[in-house]
Amino acid sequence: MNGSESIFDLVQSHRVTAAIYAAAKLDLAEAIGDDAKSMAELARLVSADESALRRLLVALTTIGVCNRAGGDRFTITDLGRQLDRNANPSFKDWVLFEGEVLVRSWSGLVDSVRSGKTATEMRGEGHDRYAVMGSSPELVARFNAAMVSLTRSLVPKIVQAYDFSTARVVMDLGGGSGELIAGVLLHNPYLTGIACDLARCEKEARAHFNRVGIADRCRFVAGDFFEAVPSGADTILMKSILHNWRDDRSQIILRKCRDALPVGGKLIIVERIMPELPTTAAQHRERAMSDLNMLREPGGLERTEAQYRTLAEAAGFTFAGLSSAGSFSLIQFDKITN
Repeated sequence: MNGSESIFDLVQSHRVTAAIYAAAKLDLAEAIGDDAKSMAELARLVSADESALRRLLVALTTIGVCNRAGGDRFTITDLGRQLDRNANPSFKDWVLFEGEVLVRSWSGLVDSVRSGKTATEMRGEGHDRYAVMGSSPELVARFNAAMVSLTRSLVPKIVQAYDFSTARVVMDLGGGSGELIAGVLLHNPYLTGIACDLARCEKEARAHFNRVGIADRCRFVAGDFFEAVPSGADTILMKSILHNWRDDRSQIILRKCRDALPVGGKLIIVERIMPELPTTAAQHRERAMSDLNMLREPGGLERTEAQYRTLAEAAGFTFAGLSSAGSFSLIQFDKITN
């Protein structure tokens, strides 16, 4: 592939995003199901124009989402099945969030690079994107569903990457609807848990705890980690929290965590770690693009291991280890003294 073809392929990648989003929005994976479907049947099931839908499906075959099964019939692939909400894993909610929220946000990337400001800041709405988001229940629901789909895929990796046998009470700080803490408790039946997040997450979290059978071992505490972190846990988990915030705000969170933990308590930070010298490797590209996403909203950054260690040690923690959980890492710290 020559230089011009490479640039054309890269710059048109937003079209792939749009096609995958369209498939998710039209519920194509659910409509196709386990058996090949004719164009006429699919058009009826998803309420689409038959000719236009055929063109979308042809495009989706070129990226491996579906296959042509002879004639005018199509099947879903294992990749495409991840757009089915009932699949395991399912990333449908993440795809919908990407297509409806993040694509729009990224259109202003040049403005953020020029100004160093987030989209929220440039709209004059303050520095806290999550506070602004709270005024839109639909956006909160879309965001929470996307986070659940990502976290659900990570839980098996996290519980394999860290030995919770010395813990007794684990808190998921910024735990949203409770997907991570529920997974940890289900894998470790001797543990009790706390999910701490804004009050708007409580109803969904409690419903989830009841649904998976841990309501007697896990409670929800409404709170703002910039104000205080509740005591009572010997281990605090934070997944995809610190990367949302600049260093000064991250320091506040870390100091609140230290105040809440007993001597000997553990802090586990679950984040993507930026390499010191990123290359063209796919995993490096994923982290660099996530870093740009943080620049645009909500204003944080993806950090290197050294940066996370510096942040946590400045807040009074001692580095205790690092383990891998797929594309994420668990950076472990101890509270040694008061």
